[in-house]
Amino acid sequence: MNTSKILLVVGHVLFWLFNYWLIAFGTDLNWNGFSSYTETLAYAYSYGLFFNAVLFYLQVFWLFPRIYKCNRRVNFYLLSIVIIVGVTLLETYFDYVIYRVYAIKGEPLMGTLISNFLVHLIYTVGGFYYALKFEFKKSEKVKQKLLEENYKAELKYLKAQLNPHFLFNGINNIYHLIGKNDALAKETLLQFSDLLRYQLYESNTNILLEKELDYVFKYIKIEETRKGEDLQLSYDIKLENPKLKIAPLLLIPFVENAFKHCSNHLNSSINTIQIEIEEVGGNLNLKIVNSYDNLVSKNMAGGIGLNNVQKRLLLQYPNAHQLHITKDNAYFIVKLSISL
Repeated sequence: MNTSKILLVVGHVLFWLFNYWLIAFGTDLNWNGFSSYTETLAYAYSYGLFFNAVLFYLQVFWLFPRIYKCNRRVNFYLLSIVIIVGVTLLETYFDYVIYRVYAIKGEPLMGTLISNFLVHLIYTVGGFYYALKFEFKKSEKVKQKLLEENYKAELKYLKAQLNPHFLFNGINNIYHLIGKNDALAKETLLQFSDLLRYQLYESNTNILLEKELDYVFKYIKIEETRKGEDLQLSYDIKLENPKLKIAPLLLIPFVENAFKHCSNHLNSSINTIQIEIEEVGGNLNLKIVNSYDNLVSKNMAGGIGLNNVQKRLLLQYPNAHQLHITKDNAYFIVKLSISL
């Protein structure tokens, strides 16, 4: 028996003990002719509380799980009424035995039956409500566990999609360098190898924000090398708390998308990318603005990484992020805010 079950049992025992003490000794109650002054209430309530507990736990352990949950509702209500009536008759018989033993002038038979029946009905309803509430909590835990498992499975699937997407883009970057500058292509290949190693071995769980931003920085440097003077690139990455953690590979798809869809006009001053990433007070803010060519962007395939990261944000930061993606005639703008 685990700790939570032990505490539950102890809680129930304490409830019944307190219940007995409160009625038998803690008040000046006069019940069906029994009172604390004559000490007869303590005797009468000992078996009365026993019957109440029986009715309560019959609901919890038998009637509710074995009959009510099996959709045998008519049988459930009939059995509940029959049991209440039977217990009421039995307790009333015990009451009249105590009347004789202590020479007590008790209540009329009908009055005793009605009062006992009402008390038993209360404890029966209480047991049903307790069982219903317990079952609801149990089902909610099961749903939550299934939801978490579903999240994990989907995140695993999304990450599996992201890795080939990153690999495709990285190889494409190096391809553009080969022939233009072979030495730089080799150096870039080593840098790309470091990035790929990060993806494969270091990004399985939430990681330090510092590492994730370093990963983004290295990727930007690779793209800066490849694009050269064909692009006007500016970037600013600021970090206040290096110990914060973040879900891995959330930011890179936005950066990839900017480089992938940036315009490629002959006038390089028109081809611009601005990247701003800043963490302040546990809030991470990202803003990326890139120019694009309307004619080219309509025929460009891809978007896998961007779609994936939007799903991951919904899964991992459901109420802790804001993402706005807008597009005008010349610029594609991404604004992301995450509370870490």
